[in-house]
Amino acid sequence: MEEQGAESIGKHFQGLQDPRTGNAKQHIFIEILIIAICATICGADGWSDIELYGKNKKAWLKTFLELPKGIPSHDTFGRIFGLIEPEEFQARFLEWIQAIEKLTKGQVIAIDGKQLRRSHDREDGKAAIYMVSAWATANQLVLGQRKVDEKSNEITAIPELLKVLDIAGCIVTIDAIGTQTEIAKTIVEQGGDYLLSVKENQGHLFEDIQYLFEADAAQEFSQGHYSYAKTVNKGHGRLETRECWAIDDEEYLAYLRKHGQWSGLTSIVRMVTRREMGEKVETQVSYFISSLAADARVILKAKRSHWKIENQLHWVLDIAFREDESRVRKDHGPENLAVLRHLALNLLKNEKTAKGGIHAKRLQAGWNNDYLLTILSC
Repeated sequence: MEEQGAESIGKHFQGLQDPRTGNAKQHIFIEILIIAICATICGADGWSDIELYGKNKKAWLKTFLELPKGIPSHDTFGRIFGLIEPEEFQARFLEWIQAIEKLTKGQVIAIDGKQLRRSHDREDGKAAIYMVSAWATANQLVLGQRKVDEKSNEITAIPELLKVLDIAGCIVTIDAIGTQTEIAKTIVEQGGDYLLSVKENQGHLFEDIQYLFEADAAQEFSQGHYSYAKTVNKGHGRLETRECWAIDDEEYLAYLRKHGQWSGLTSIVRMVTRREMGEKVETQVSYFISSLAADARVILKAKRSHWKIENQLHWVLDIAFREDESRVRKDHGPENLAVLRHLALNLLKNEKTAKGGIHAKRLQAGWNNDYLLTILSC
């Protein structure tokens, strides 16, 4: 059974190129990967933790690994993961995801960025890295990730990520930074739909959409053929009301200056969120463009699903994996460790038999070898 778990990892990552040269290959490369993955699942949050895990589990690991030179040191783990080509590691990650999980069609794929706060290296003048991730909200899986170049921003990283994902039949949601014509085009070409936020800094697009909706709102939306939906949620002393109006009338779309530049543009959307807590009331009006037909219920649900990337991915990485506390900084180490966390999170999410959250599952995996093998077999 142990061998099957190891083979499962080896099968998907055996194509990853060993970055070492010459006589530096004292340890078997795939075994280094297997130990690192097992350790990350079991609670290790850095190279020293991974070495410690390996030493404490050496007898068990030797039941299915050769370990000709024993357990690698933390310096060895750090050096090798610092040298592994991140895009190739991410490509193997993507192949693994596509092999183990079939995406639920029609689900929301939320794309958002997160800074690894302590990954900076002041001595080398290196800023903290920023990773853009794609989160499948129904399957609750990380689909892929890309590092944002230091001299760029998410606008360049998002299309690169989208091009390697299978988003056909899914709805892609991105914050306003992703409201770019090339990003919309990439999503449509990949067979997906988009729901993109429009902010004031997007000039004529925002002005035109705002004018259309405000003019019709003044007449209680009696003029256009609008789709409308509303949700009300109560909890923790707070009342939240969300209303959505969507329209796909060609005359409305034609009013938008340069509307032809947006591939697949089908509808424009207005959402009003009202939050009441005691006597305090906050109201927010937001606008969107979408390739979806004007179905306010579907669009409102998609927008609410977008925030799952914050609660189910970013928050979990910070709390259960202590990502913001990680001081891994050298070379490609921070980026590749982020991929290890994503891989571990996906496996832990995919395992449904144990009770408790991700932190509890990590503890159980560290204590119980059989449960770890169950996770690896998912």
